[in-house]
Amino acid sequence: MARGGRRPGAGRPEGSGRYGEKTRVMRVPASMADGVRDYLESGGYRIPLYQSKVSAGFPSPADDYVEGQLDLNEHLIKNPPATFFVRATGESMLGAGIFPDDLLIVDRSVEPRHGSVVIAVLDGELTVKRLHKTTKKIALLPENPAYSEIPVNEESELNIWGVVRHVVHEL
Repeated sequence: MARGGRRPGAGRPEGSGRYGEKTRVMRVPASMADGVRDYLESGGYRIPLYQSKVSAGFPSPADDYVEGQLDLNEHLIKNPPATFFVRATGESMLGAGIFPDDLLIVDRSVEPRHGSVVIAVLDGELTVKRLHKTTKKIALLPENPAYSEIPVNEESELNIWGVVRHVVHEL
C-alpha cells in the first residue's frame, strides 16, 4: 500500500481533477462547507480591478475597461502562515490612521524596527503603538498628543507579536 492507505495507481491520475492540480482530503465544519466550495469554484473571490485611476482632485470620466482581477490576499498578505488580523480599540493611534474598530493586518515574520507600528504585549497588556528603539531606550509611542509615551525599562516584560502592515477601515 502507498502512503495514506491507497493502492498504487488507484483513483484518477494526479492533476487530472477539477482544479488541475494535486488535491488532498480535508475536514471542514459543516456550517462552512458551502462557503469553502463557493470560494474554490470562484477561484478565490477575485475582484475586478479597473484600469482607470480615481482622481481625488478634479473628477475625470472613468474608463469602462477592466485591467484584470484583483486578489486582495496577494496585495495585503505577504506571508499567510505568519499573518493574523486584530481589531483596534481606543484613539491613541489616530495620527497613524488607525481608528477604533479598524481591522489591522499584522505580519509576525516582519522584523520590528525603530518606527514600526507593532502589536505588543507590555507587562501583560496588549497594545498597538509605534516602536521607538534606539541604543539608549525603548518606548512605545502613541500617535495622538492626548496620550503619553510608554517607556520600556529593564523590569518591563515586552513581547512584540508582529508588525502592522495594513489597516482596513470604513469611511
